[in-house]
Amino acid sequence: MPNTIEDVMRLEREFKACHKVLTAIGDETRQHLICVMLQNECGGHRVIDIAKQTSLSRPAVSHHMQILRDAGIVKSRKEGTCIYYYLDPEAGQLSALITLFSDVREFMKYVPDRSGDND
Repeated sequence: MPNTIEDVMRLEREFKACHKVLTAIGDETRQHLICVMLQNECGGHRVIDIAKQTSLSRPAVSHHMQILRDAGIVKSRKEGTCIYYYLDPEAGQLSALITLFSDVREFMKYVPDRSGDND
């Protein structure tokens, strides 16, 4: 069934709702930081420890962790004077992304082939 105007409007709302997480994971440095965090213990990571595992400075890691946190991918907890960052396995924003991409894939089934037969 072809996409209706309502379907397209819903897709636009989904894109808007996922803007922060798309921006956050669209950056190669943040992608690398997520992978670094996935390779280590689940209890959390201090900025200084992450910086030691990467070529980034502590302020750069802090900056990227804040963006990931604002996007809902990373959470943090404070123990004394230390802040530990960890990936949020319940990240609702990731579920929203899965829904968005699933909807895009479904919409693409009804997009007419415009490639032509020029091959």
